Order: sequence, then C-alpha cells, then structure tokens
Amino acid sequence: MTERETSGKSAASLLAAIVQSSEDAIISKDLDGIVTSWNSAAERIFGYTADEMIGRSIAILATPATADEMPHILETVGRGERVDHYETERRRKDGQIIAVALTISPVRDDTGRIVGASKIARDITTLKLDADELIKREALLGSILETVPDAMVVIDERGMVQSFSVAAERMFGYTASEVCGGNVSILMPMSYREHHNSYIARFLATGERRVIGRGRVVSGRRKDGSEFPLELAIGELHWDGRQMFTGFLRDLTERQQTQRRLQEVQADLAHVSRLTELGQMASALAHEVNQPLAAATNYLEAGQVLLARDNRPATERARGVFDKAAEQVERATQLVRRLREFSRKGESERRPEPIGKLIDEATALALIGARDSGIKVQLHIAPQLPNVAVDRIQVQQVIVNLVRNAVEAMESERRELTVSAAPDGDGRVAIQIADTGPGLAPEVAERLFQPFVTTKPQGMGIGLSICRSIIEAYGGELHAKPNSGGGTVFAFSLPTAPPVG
Repeated sequence: MTERETSGKSAASLLAAIVQSSEDAIISKDLDGIVTSWNSAAERIFGYTADEMIGRSIAILATPATADEMPHILETVGRGERVDHYETERRRKDGQIIAVALTISPVRDDTGRIVGASKIARDITTLKLDADELIKREALLGSILETVPDAMVVIDERGMVQSFSVAAERMFGYTASEVCGGNVSILMPMSYREHHNSYIARFLATGERRVIGRGRVVSGRRKDGSEFPLELAIGELHWDGRQMFTGFLRDLTERQQTQRRLQEVQADLAHVSRLTELGQMASALAHEVNQPLAAATNYLEAGQVLLARDNRPATERARGVFDKAAEQVERATQLVRRLREFSRKGESERRPEPIGKLIDEATALALIGARDSGIKVQLHIAPQLPNVAVDRIQVQQVIVNLVRNAVEAMESERRELTVSAAPDGDGRVAIQIADTGPGLAPEVAERLFQPFVTTKPQGMGIGLSICRSIIEAYGGELHAKPNSGGGTVFAFSLPTAPPVG
C-alpha cells in the first residue's frame, strides 16, 4: 500500500470517528432520498438504528405537515445549492414530533457530479419550547401592561423615551412612535422641562434619591397643549448594562373633579341642613309651646268668667289685668302659629335622581374623617334601579345623618357599615343603613324620633326628627330595628320617578 493510500485511509478513519462522536445527527443520502449513512447521534435523536435506516427512504421521518418538504429539498441540493439552518419538524420512531434545524449540502463524486446529499440535523425541541415560552411570557407581560390603567413611560439616563404604554398614549394623546426616541420633557409643561435633565444628571452624579421610589403630584402636558394634574411614581432599573427609569402616571383630573363635587354637595347639605333644622326647631317649639299657651288661655278665660260675677272696683282692676294677660297669650299664640306656617313653607323641588349616585356621594361625605377608623364599608346597590322622585339635597341629608350616627355608634372591634338599596315591590326603593354597634336601649328606641331626644352629650336631639319628617313628606316611614348580627338597621323607602316619555 502506498503512503498516499495509507494517508487517505487514516484521514477517512479520522473523519468517520468525528462523524460518530458528533452531538448532531449526520446523515447522507442519494438524490432519491435513500439513506447511505447514519451516525450514532442520528440513532439517539430519531430512535432508529443505522441498520434500520440505511437503504430506506429518509421520507420515513416526515410528518404529515412536512411530507412535501423532502422532495423540494432534494431538488434544491440536486441543483448544487446548499440549505442552511432550516427549521422544521420530524417524526421519531416512537411517533414523537420533534423540532430540528437542518443544514444540507450536495455531495459530489471525483468528477464533480452531484450524487447525493449530506445532512446535519440538530434537535432544537427544548430550545423551541423555551423560545415559545418566552414569547408567551412576553405576550402576557405586554397584555398586562396594555390593560394597566396607569400610564407607563420608560426613559434612559439621557431622558430619552424607550417605552410608551397604551395607557400613556390615551393619557397624553401621542402615539408611541411619536414619543419613543425623543426627550420625555415633551410630556411636561414648560416650567418643568428646563429642570428635568438636571434632575437626572444630579442623580447619576450623586446617587441622591429625591423622587425615585416616592410618589408626588405634578402636571402633565397633552399633545393638544392642555395641562392636567397627575400622580407620578418613579422606579429605577438596570437593563442590558444601561440605567433606566420607569415612570408610572395616574391622571388625577377625575379625582379632583370628584373632590370638588363632594365639596359642593357638602356645602349644599350644610346650608340646607341649617335651614331644615331651623324649620324643624320652629315646628317643634311651636308644638311644645302651643300646649301651655292653650292651657294658659283656658285658665284666663275661666278667671274672666269668675271675675264677671263680682263688680267691686278691685275686681274691675283685676279684670283689666286678666284682659291684658289674655291679649299677650293671644299674641304669643299668633307668633307660634306663624312659626308653624314658616316651617311648612317652601315645598322641596322633586326631580328624577339616580339613587345609587345619591348614596355614593352621601356615604363618601359622611365618612370624611372616618376612613382611617377601621370601618368596613359595603354598598349593596341593586342593578338597574329606577330613578327616585326626590329633592337630592334632602335625601342626601338623611343618608349623611344616618351614616354618621352609625359610625359614631360603633366602638367595638367589629365595625361594619352596610348601605343597601333595592326595589320594595310597591313601586318604591327601599334603603337600609345597618351598623354593628351596641344597638338601641328599649327606653331610647321608644322615643328615638321625638324632638330633643338624644344620647349624645352635645346633641340637640332633632337630627332623627328631621330625617323622619323628610321621609314622611315622601310618603314613607323611617324606622329602626335590631340588626341580626348585632347593632341597628335604619330603613326607609322613596318613591320612584315616573318613566320619561
């Protein structure tokens, strides 16, 4: 054997050893797709031994979805072209479908004629699953960020916008493509812009955290130039070797409008409450004073009758005194009558009002200052309730009074307030305010709605009397009953408004 032949055999042996030790499947086949070699990695990946595959068509590895690929690949190789990193699927002997990456090259004989193909196949099933999982996670994260009501803006250390969420697009009126790559100062009023970059520079130089990790109220500027209040929280992150800052922004316009609305309602309630209390006090005073005046009148009239039977001078003078006393009593009676008329004047203006909104506003007002007292508040408003025909301020005055009473009554560890509204079946809406306080003592419950009856040291005892008068004016009845879970339930009903049209 010549040295050249020996060298050739050694090279062939080395090549065969390399092929057998490869982690990738290395397969050769002729132009008809018949397998001519099959290494150990091919056995491990596809499950067939070399004896089972050599001499058989490579098409045995095709799946129904990839059956047309193999003839096309052989045609490509037959033209002398190479197929690089082609990702597809193949079927193992046990029927399992795996993902593979293929590199296929033409094989030529000594004359340069293409006689077959050499294929390297790598199992990428695990990588594919990992990639698919990563894509799913990214899609989930993207979906979450798109549904978060707060806007999110990500900037780099130069203040350039890197990410602009869907909520941010809605909030500022810009699209992400209009903002990303530009300076975040475009979202700020002019008074903020000139200072923003210096804030970032100072933080990068000193590491001093003045706003990072804290929330604050600032102003934002929309694309149309309008400015609005927003709450800003800034976080810091490091990504791909870069320092980034994430801003979460919440539009406070609606919150401030709600606060102003509550303040207006609170002012209206306070004004009407004072007028109503004055009227109720006048009515109560008239009722209480009228009885002794009537009695005094009767006594005076009786005295005048007795004096009329005696004509002595002293008696005559006494008669004059009695007459003057009777005149003053009559004058007082007239004043009382006028007070009662005053308390009945000014019929309230009734309009269709959404009871759910009335309860929301009144409860919010009544709980001002009590939010941190550990009270659990539940609103159970039946869906699609009809409007009620009421004076809004009057009804809210009743609810505010009852809710505040309930809050003040609860001093135990269990502090639950439930306000509910539902149809009562008689064309009215039933409202209940339930607390978990100590309940009402029997002697208090009997006189609860009478004027000047109170359990509060500084109370006047006319609040519940006013509430009862308001509800009775709407044809309802305000009453109290024990709460099944402990405490008291105040209940009343309101008339529904007639349908429009």
